[in-house]
Amino acid sequence: MGTAIKRAIVIVFSIIVQVALYAVIYVFLTKYIVYLNIVFIIAGVLLVLFLIKDSKNYSFNLPWIVILLLSPVVGSLLYILLGRNKIRSKTLRNVRNSERESEKYLIQDEDIRKQFDHNTKLKYISDYAGYPVTTNNDIEYYPLGEDAFKVMIQELKKAKKFIFFEYFIVSEGKLWNSILKILEDKAHQGVDVRVMYDDLGCLATLPSNYYKKLESKGIKCIPFNHLHPFAGIIMNNRDHRKILVIDGKVAFSGGINIADEYINERVVHGHWKDNAMKIEGDAVWNYTVMFLTMWNAYRNEDEDYNTFKYNFEEKGTHKGFVVPYGETPFDREVTGEDIYLNIINQAEKYVYIFTPYLIIDTDMINSLCLAAKRGVDVRIVIPGIPDKKVVYTVSESYILPLVNAGVKVYKYTPGFIHAKVFVSDDHIATCGTINMDYRSLYLHFECGCYMEDCDVISYIKKDVDETIEKSYEVTLRDCSRGKIKAMWQAVLRLVAPLM
Repeated sequence: MGTAIKRAIVIVFSIIVQVALYAVIYVFLTKYIVYLNIVFIIAGVLLVLFLIKDSKNYSFNLPWIVILLLSPVVGSLLYILLGRNKIRSKTLRNVRNSERESEKYLIQDEDIRKQFDHNTKLKYISDYAGYPVTTNNDIEYYPLGEDAFKVMIQELKKAKKFIFFEYFIVSEGKLWNSILKILEDKAHQGVDVRVMYDDLGCLATLPSNYYKKLESKGIKCIPFNHLHPFAGIIMNNRDHRKILVIDGKVAFSGGINIADEYINERVVHGHWKDNAMKIEGDAVWNYTVMFLTMWNAYRNEDEDYNTFKYNFEEKGTHKGFVVPYGETPFDREVTGEDIYLNIINQAEKYVYIFTPYLIIDTDMINSLCLAAKRGVDVRIVIPGIPDKKVVYTVSESYILPLVNAGVKVYKYTPGFIHAKVFVSDDHIATCGTINMDYRSLYLHFECGCYMEDCDVISYIKKDVDETIEKSYEVTLRDCSRGKIKAMWQAVLRLVAPLM
């Protein structure tokens, strides 16, 4: 924690210096104040028009519009510093270029396309999100992090060629130390071991030079968006993915990060309810390309991704479609949210949802409410014990309109639920890293796995049912709030897209 405080102090100080520099420049030009104000007013209006013209979601852009209209000077400066960081950040430009290069590896098999040509949800993911639909897969679902941990260790020990490891949070403890020992041994055996973690996500868990320690052990390592004193202000886009690929044969993903609370070895917010999946089959390729895309944005060392592709024999034991997909801040499509909306809008009997954060826009609110009003059984499970009180307060503000419309909202009584799951009508599910909040849906690099008519969906449904049994259903009476709290929640909802 001491390391985290030191790193945070440096970053905060650098941000203050940058803001102060802009202020000094503004003061230095005070004799031109009238002209500067006119320039900033025009700039503010132009930025608002630009946001309105290109907006994919007005709820997300509303805070910027309000700030720009109320204070064109402050708003314009903040938008240049924060809102346009995808242009200013060399890292993000490199990732975008790498994504374009990677598109040639994500090719839809035409024989499989013929099988889902009538399926609008699958056509969207394949044609517009750009991730190929696969059919030749075996999937295992783990309703708790500790269940997945045991299998991850077993599979890591089998690695012969390469291990690709990409996680938002890595923290020293039983989970990471067990994995690290295997990674180190495999690297010494000549296995290509690559680790990527989000540097801001690991601010409180790893020292700033931890990647050098891993490199000294023979493990290739990249801290995504490495925090530098004068780059800290453009760190709004984080790598929130959880991906482990072993030899191209096996992939793991889901909600768990690599820290002991995720396997309940360390208790921080009561019982930690999370999940993960193991995939064997053609769908592993999507995860492999996602990892290599991020990796080669930093180290352009792989001329042909196909060298990491494993050719599976036809399994024939599990039916159904499987599509691992990614979400990025650059998407022309808001892939994660669109997949969620498609599931809700086309549900006939039920939609059950796990999400640790419930900070949603008007499109999502309306879809959930309309589904409930047309008779769909809509249930959402959120944490009973929050990990961030302010964020939890925002989440609670959305419960009243949902419950009023007939949506059932549950709080996971034993503790914190970190899993991100949609399951619908016994034949559709998605599981991954994408929370129902603005960060996951618009700012972060994320991943999920859409499944349709797969055997594993019954196990996911069973997990949701058992979790709901342990949870408390929120009533309208529970949603009552005083005027002061209601105003506070309204303010928090306005600024939520910036949080």
